Amino acid sequence: MRSRATSATPDTTPQPIEDAAPARLIEDQPALAATEPGEDGADDAEEPEKGPLRRCLVTRERLPKEAMLRFVLSPDRLVVCDLAGRLPGRGMWLSAKADVIERAATRGAFAKAARGSVHVPPDLRARIEDGLRGRVRDLIGFARRAGQAVSGWQAAREMLQAGNAGLVVQASDGSLAERERLVGLRRVASVAPLNAAELGALFGRDRAVHVVIAPGKLADGIAAEAARLVGVAAAGPRQGDAPGAPPEATPPPAKAGD
Repeated sequence: MRSRATSATPDTTPQPIEDAAPARLIEDQPALAATEPGEDGADDAEEPEKGPLRRCLVTRERLPKEAMLRFVLSPDRLVVCDLAGRLPGRGMWLSAKADVIERAATRGAFAKAARGSVHVPPDLRARIEDGLRGRVRDLIGFARRAGQAVSGWQAAREMLQAGNAGLVVQASDGSLAERERLVGLRRVASVAPLNAAELGALFGRDRAVHVVIAPGKLADGIAAEAARLVGVAAAGPRQGDAPGAPPEATPPPAKAGD
């Protein structure tokens, strides 16, 4: 009888787990408040890197990853632009535009996405531009060595007329009228990411104004990198002739148009 009375006595021992729960929630509130969805980069730490689209930390747009810039943190939490998209770590993505990079660097978008302090290089945009410029040069060089690229007015025109052009690369400081005349009404993509001296160096000459790339992966890669470069550059390729520069005349075939 005594044992039944003892078992019926209610247990009034305090429950520490229940008492600790409110304290834990309060402790986490500042971190949650600092990462409300909708703020620059706030909810990107949990977004998986899957599928063809990525969300920009600043504009919140979802764009094809090939048109964007991926950033990761180094072991010492330095923000590094992963132009090839192969570095380990969770990526943070930005639209490939100079003003977007500036806003991300000055408004703490990287720190919010990483949920902690980070170091942003003061010359981040310039580093990205230099890297993209190098990638464009490398790809055009690969195309030339593979026999998929020609330079010069005559060679470029012949390749276009034969229907073997996948991409036209023109010097950013060349004549806009000549660029338009070369392509004419042909429905072929055209980019102008490098100046004549940069293009010329890839073909062993002082300058090159007109380059045509054969269709294929190299042409697609050059077009994608050129688009990123133009967006990131502080001042993209001009839309007309440089002030004071005489219009470029059509060169004689013997000089190959350069």
